[in-house]
Amino acid sequence: MGIGDLLWLFFVLTALQPVIKQRLLESSRQQLIAKIERRRGSRVILLVHRQETMSLLGFPLMRYIDINDAEDVMRACALTDPEVPLDIVLHTPGGLVLASLQIARAIRQRKGRVTVFVPHYAMSGGTLIALAADEIVLSPHAVLGPVDPQLGQYPAASLLKVVARKPIAEIDDQTLVLADVAEKALAQLREAAKELLERTRPPEKAAELADLLATGTWTHDYPITYDKAQRLGLPVRADMPAEIMELMGLFPQPMRRQPAVEYLPERRSIGGTKKGQAP
Repeated sequence: MGIGDLLWLFFVLTALQPVIKQRLLESSRQQLIAKIERRRGSRVILLVHRQETMSLLGFPLMRYIDINDAEDVMRACALTDPEVPLDIVLHTPGGLVLASLQIARAIRQRKGRVTVFVPHYAMSGGTLIALAADEIVLSPHAVLGPVDPQLGQYPAASLLKVVARKPIAEIDDQTLVLADVAEKALAQLREAAKELLERTRPPEKAAELADLLATGTWTHDYPITYDKAQRLGLPVRADMPAEIMELMGLFPQPMRRQPAVEYLPERRSIGGTKKGQAP
């Protein structure tokens, strides 16, 4: 074999390496999902959005909940007997209200128990989905977020406040139209959140929580921690199974030219020794 053939083989193997690595990760995830399903007697559904990098141009592409996600989750629900428990792993910044509500309503109507696991964060539309579950399991520093609607770059609640504070003659037509849409969006999201919360909460408590979460009480990126969620009365637990965190490790972020975080991936004990080793 000549030098030209070796170079050609090198380039082929280099080009195939990401594909092979991806296939190995997918296989590992499938095996771990099957293991969790056998142990818990459930259907496991993952909704995980990582920031991805376009392979050709190298620019970041943010993922969010879209109609394709809704179709996939609804299909998974349809393939699962109504009495079979659902375990849903959420890791998402949110996304389309329509898609999030389709997923949330699909799991709210389940007869079997629905548990949502949030290893790191499930904001906005992700929280909307979590509200439909019987139980939300958060890792120690995981967060949920408000579900108030956003109209482009503007929070709907803030648009209404601007219109209420200024004379009508000083407000342009576009802002008035946006305010009208904002009023409708707030009412719709509040009603939807109440509907979802009624799976686990009495109507009065569900209405109170929906008003807090959907009407602009906080900024849209406000982190609702386990303690805060517990005080609000959400059905949360903090005993995240180790298998769920292991599963998240099989969804690595795309490699960047220079990693921002680096450490030795080994458990450390007091005194700086590795677990299972003598000092």
